[in-house]
Amino acid sequence: MPLVTRRALLTAGSAGFLVSAAGGAYAGLIEPSLMLDVTEYRLTPPGWPADLPLTIAVIADVHVCEPYVPIGRVQRIVETVNRLKPDLIVHLGDHEATSRKIAARRVPPREWAAAYADLSAPLGLYTVLGNHDWWHNADEIRRALDGARIRVMSNEAELIEHAGRRFWLCGLGDQLAHWLKRGGFRGEDDLPGTLAQLKTDDPALLLAHEPDIFTEVPARVSLTLSGHTHGGQVHIPHLRNPFIPSAYGGRFRYGHIVEDDRHLIVSGGIGMSGLPVRFGVPPEIVLVRLGQQTATV
Repeated sequence: MPLVTRRALLTAGSAGFLVSAAGGAYAGLIEPSLMLDVTEYRLTPPGWPADLPLTIAVIADVHVCEPYVPIGRVQRIVETVNRLKPDLIVHLGDHEATSRKIAARRVPPREWAAAYADLSAPLGLYTVLGNHDWWHNADEIRRALDGARIRVMSNEAELIEHAGRRFWLCGLGDQLAHWLKRGGFRGEDDLPGTLAQLKTDDPALLLAHEPDIFTEVPARVSLTLSGHTHGGQVHIPHLRNPFIPSAYGGRFRYGHIVEDDRHLIVSGGIGMSGLPVRFGVPPEIVLVRLGQQTATV
């Protein structure tokens, strides 16, 4: 077998460096900062009337900060959502980045909330707070969202009229809201108390930042919408990701999940936490079309 020449080694090393550099640029810049997909789901889950069409735009885990998700990117998100012409807009929490590994500059909530104020939907804008919102700036974030006319829900249910029908929109308090000195977390969530507010048999939707609560969600809820996992943030098919922030591993990592005829959609979100990379899970806006519809994006 001929010896490998010095030139061949240098060539292979250079090629490997270029591939690594290209991969790093993609995961650290192109996918997280430049891409924005629209992922559409069409379904009529149990309990939801087929003749009640509803289009929901779902924003999740934006983690606003500089340099990765600056105000200009938030404005692009707003423009993308408005072009979809949804009936309802929901944000599933984790509004800003809190890790110093991610945020070279924190963007004050009043700045990104002012951009969100341009969102438009006939049934309004609703949000829940995520764990990062609770851990750092919950009161400031809530005030900014209130100022942008975005309804912040925490263990609340609201009856909404649409197309001559009604449905319940429920927003759950965060399940990881408070760090405990002895370890672990104490949540603000009260699922039984939230569902006890459903005084009519109209169909119900649930907003819950973390998807782990889905194991406790009854069939009374037609659809649960969650974020938090970032789809794993790095996803390579057929390779296990040990860093998915869920007690259930990859069970609720991403997408449309059906268990015992109960439906959950987990958004991959937009921003980052932990490390400033996304790979294989492009930032996305989720568009949910409920009931029988013929319109396309």
